[in-house]
Amino acid sequence: MADDGEPLAEKANGLGTGGVVPSQALRTLIAERAITAEPAIQPDQIQPASLDLRLGHRAWRVRASFLPGKRRVEDRLAEFAMHEIDLTGGAVLETGCAYVVELAEHLALPPNLAGAANAKSSTGRLDLLTRLVTDGASAFDVVEAGYRGPLYAQISPCTFSVLVHPGIALNQLRLRDGDPCLDDDALAQLHSEDRLVDGEPVIDGGLGFSVDLTGAGGADGILGWRARRHSALIDLSRIAAYDPLEFWEPIRPAGHGGVILDPGAFYILVSREAVSVPPYAAAEMVPFMAVAGEFRVHYAGFFDPGFGHFSTGGSGSRGVLEVRCHEAPFALEHGQTVGRLVYERMSEVPDLLYGRDIGSNYQGQALKLSKHFK
Repeated sequence: MADDGEPLAEKANGLGTGGVVPSQALRTLIAERAITAEPAIQPDQIQPASLDLRLGHRAWRVRASFLPGKRRVEDRLAEFAMHEIDLTGGAVLETGCAYVVELAEHLALPPNLAGAANAKSSTGRLDLLTRLVTDGASAFDVVEAGYRGPLYAQISPCTFSVLVHPGIALNQLRLRDGDPCLDDDALAQLHSEDRLVDGEPVIDGGLGFSVDLTGAGGADGILGWRARRHSALIDLSRIAAYDPLEFWEPIRPAGHGGVILDPGAFYILVSREAVSVPPYAAAEMVPFMAVAGEFRVHYAGFFDPGFGHFSTGGSGSRGVLEVRCHEAPFALEHGQTVGRLVYERMSEVPDLLYGRDIGSNYQGQALKLSKHFK
């Protein structure tokens, strides 16, 4: 919370240092060669608060996912790689297999900047587990402050086999100076100044959200989708190309007002709440708690500044939930809390905003599959 009582909305523009790095600062870092790539970074890779990371030309089928520890990824590949794959003409990544792909981007960060990565929204909605790995990493999706070196993606298709090509972006990187996370007091203040969610907010370690199982968030009374097993191949370069019914089974409301999740099945559901992310903030979906039920809400997870916000033509947007049940069937109830949104302060308001300045597939969304489906 601002200690002088100045609203966060006004405070954000004057910070100068600290916070999530916005689009204009990402361009500066690229110009200063703190971020380089071969081929060169394209303007459409730059998002309001993140940079899309592209697949390179080399991939490896590995016998197990791994973290490099204090070693280089290249050294660990000598232990785990089964064979190398040239992605130049396209290659199939098969369900149930693990791959490491060299990314086109390379970092030489200043010592004050660290990074965090998420799968892109479409990646998560295809159940395509994608995690960033760096040399010396002891955790996925984390870039240590001042990191200098290559970037890799570990990819495990969990439901659909996919066809990939160099240049396709499956995950995104955001850079931070310091700790921009808003605590609950600051989040409550932010909601009072710039309404973040319809209805009364539940703020406890972030902004809580629940699942909608009434069908109100979808079309034709559909409350969600369950992935079909053994579906056809999905070419990730094709947009609005596939019939949803060939890959998904629609779920409609049941008399008991909930849905029973099948062990091992993958679902696309939607939040009951419509959320908003102001231009001076970004947000990330995180799990509620492991003891909330026998299921995992597996998020792509990152909402750019402007998502669902009135200033970009939004009126709140539902959060799409990627859900997988564990070993036992579980009865998920309408309104059950399944996750929370953690908000982060931007160091400056970006010169690009989601839904206004970039092609935004999910602005104003309700229940929606990935952009690859008609």
